[in-house]
Amino acid sequence: MLATVAFLAFWVVVGLVLFFLAVRGGPRGVRATLQSQRSGARVFAAIGFTIFYVAIGAAVPLLLIQGDKNSADAHIGSAEVKLTRQEVEGRELFGDNCANCHTLAAADAAGKVGPNLDVLRPPSELVYDAIVRGRSRGGGTMPAGLLAGDEAEAAAAFVAATAGR
Repeated sequence: MLATVAFLAFWVVVGLVLFFLAVRGGPRGVRATLQSQRSGARVFAAIGFTIFYVAIGAAVPLLLIQGDKNSADAHIGSAEVKLTRQEVEGRELFGDNCANCHTLAAADAAGKVGPNLDVLRPPSELVYDAIVRGRSRGGGTMPAGLLAGDEAEAAAAFVAATAGR
């Protein structure tokens, strides 16, 4: 929400600057206005605008990135699934280790090598077993030990909580 407000505020300011340019008669009118001001006022305005644009240019992307990483929700189509802390960690681990091969809408994964987890809808125990032991059937081979311990449990919990929903 804060990132959206900052984004909109940036564009409102850009619109106001364009309005100011238009009211002053374009770039020549603005230049004439600025040249009629004292040197200190021009320097102050230039420093102020520079600081503002650098702050907005850095703050908006940082807020968007931070908001995306801290999201504890998985959006699957129009549905929203609340995730636990373990499942949020599992989403990141799934994206890093599993998304290349498997399809799972909650992770925006569209892999074609492994099974489509949205169709399969495996329980957590089956996913954990596949991560730890691997699979060697059909047209593909899933290596054993991709993740271990808590990481394997987190990825399995994420898949079980979101697959097919």
